[in-house]
Amino acid sequence: MKQLKYISGIALMAALLPSVAKTQTKEEPLKISHLAGNCYVYTTSGTLDDGTRVPSNSMYIVTRQGAVMIDVPWDTTQLGPLLNAIRQRHGKKVIACIATHFHDDRTLGLAALAAKGIKTYSTAQTLALCKKEHNDQAQYIIPEDTTFRFGDRRVEVFFPGAGHSPDNIVVYVPEDKVLYGGCFVKSTDSRDLGNLSDAKPYEWEKSMLRLKARYPHPVVTVPGHGPLDDRRNACDYTIKLIKAYEEKHPQ
Repeated sequence: MKQLKYISGIALMAALLPSVAKTQTKEEPLKISHLAGNCYVYTTSGTLDDGTRVPSNSMYIVTRQGAVMIDVPWDTTQLGPLLNAIRQRHGKKVIACIATHFHDDRTLGLAALAAKGIKTYSTAQTLALCKKEHNDQAQYIIPEDTTFRFGDRRVEVFFPGAGHSPDNIVVYVPEDKVLYGGCFVKSTDSRDLGNLSDAKPYEWEKSMLRLKARYPHPVVTVPGHGPLDDRRNACDYTIKLIKAYEEKHPQ
């Protein structure tokens, strides 16, 4: 696959400054769970401005070539433990990370990964928004619809359209039928659409329908936040939340 390389201007120290790093308590350790096939979800927690602790799901895929991270730990203190856990559990190094949108729960730590020789990827739209918000930036730019081949696993990147953010992409692993929806998909315990500061709520339903048409039968769908119970219904539940929002806020 042909890629355009972007040299990040953010120094490693920017990712590690205490003023932006999220903290973790002993009651909230890094959690890793098997999803299906060679896919694993890992969960850390971040702190909102009001002090609320919120769990955040990300994923990694074990391939013959190495492990591929989808997004980063929201809690940057757990990045090292995650890399160590992957090596100890699977005997693999992390070789790549794909950021699914520009918010810091998906990008904070990209600079630290690049400093370790791990290739980091995002779309051009995500890069532009990271620059605007002074967030960590990926080294390599990929098209919004891209298929990687890492050893024995394909990793499909798909842009369904705007929703949670203008740039949200999803990732699908066809060999394992695992769909990583990230923050584009809400967990089935969500009461509403959550953070709408950069959302396109009136475009979200059409985007979700594109996603369902593209990947109609995943065995697992991973939302960006919340528990993974009832995972197969997460996309349909997200549509219900979108419709509820539209009813309360008609255009």
